[in-house]
Amino acid sequence: MSNLPEIKVFAGENSQYIAESIASSLGLELGKKTFTRFSDGEFVTSFDETVRGEHVFIVQSTFPPSDNLMELLLMIDAAKRASAYKVIAVIPYFGFARQDRKDKPRVAIGAKLVANMLQAAGVDRIITMDLHADQIQGFFDVPVDHLYGSTVLIPYIKSLGLRDFAIASPDIGGAKRANSWAKYFDSGLIICHKTRIRANEVADMKVIGDVEGKNIIVVDDMIDTAGTICKAADMLMDNGAASVRAVATHAVLSGKAYENFVKSKLTGVIFPDSIAQKQPCSKIKVLPIAPMFADTIRNIYEHKSISDHFLM
Repeated sequence: MSNLPEIKVFAGENSQYIAESIASSLGLELGKKTFTRFSDGEFVTSFDETVRGEHVFIVQSTFPPSDNLMELLLMIDAAKRASAYKVIAVIPYFGFARQDRKDKPRVAIGAKLVANMLQAAGVDRIITMDLHADQIQGFFDVPVDHLYGSTVLIPYIKSLGLRDFAIASPDIGGAKRANSWAKYFDSGLIICHKTRIRANEVADMKVIGDVEGKNIIVVDDMIDTAGTICKAADMLMDNGAASVRAVATHAVLSGKAYENFVKSKLTGVIFPDSIAQKQPCSKIKVLPIAPMFADTIRNIYEHKSISDHFLM
């Protein structure tokens, strides 16, 4: 029996795999709900058990399509209307996070809009991981527990027993993240500077730092088409690196991402399972994050600190 009697965990349709693991780690059964889609594409979701007075944790990554976000909003609204005591959205991958500012005239700030919608739906708290921009936490007026993929990635990197290695950032924007990793490992830092023709298409790239003979770990928060990571890996190998591995928290992997991995000189790619993989790939290693989220949920419920779960 679980010692968390007032907690219920529910899953969005596309996050069942991780929600089941989180519930199991807490000693709970996943909450029952019904999802019904109409012929025109509209859908409705409902809880099949009482949530009155309960702490309701709704697990749903908001990766494309936008149905995942809409389902999360509907579930939050349903829980509030069913008199749940607290409604906490567990969002391993927070979509629209790349739209965190106006980088050109007349564009939306998508991340802020999503924050507003979640709060309008009635969410009491957000648990997420490796936001594309840390300042997105400030878009919310409710508590945000911002976990780090490094909590599961760093132990795996250590287990590889690599010698003479360095940390690399695939672009200038990720330099701060890569620098934190380099300080943690007391290793060298390499920066890849890229220019783009258009979104998802890299025009040119240059390397800054000592590459020769190094086992290099390229660190990023997400990989989408894998064009940048693969181009960086190939260039690092061409400049004398002994091996190149990539680690990233969110495996968005759209377009030709899998094909790019296979064709690249990457030794391997390591992801937590914040997003389910669409197809197998021999170069990809997936690490479970459910225990980390379960520990965070338990500590929030018991009013304990969660900072011990952060490696950096």
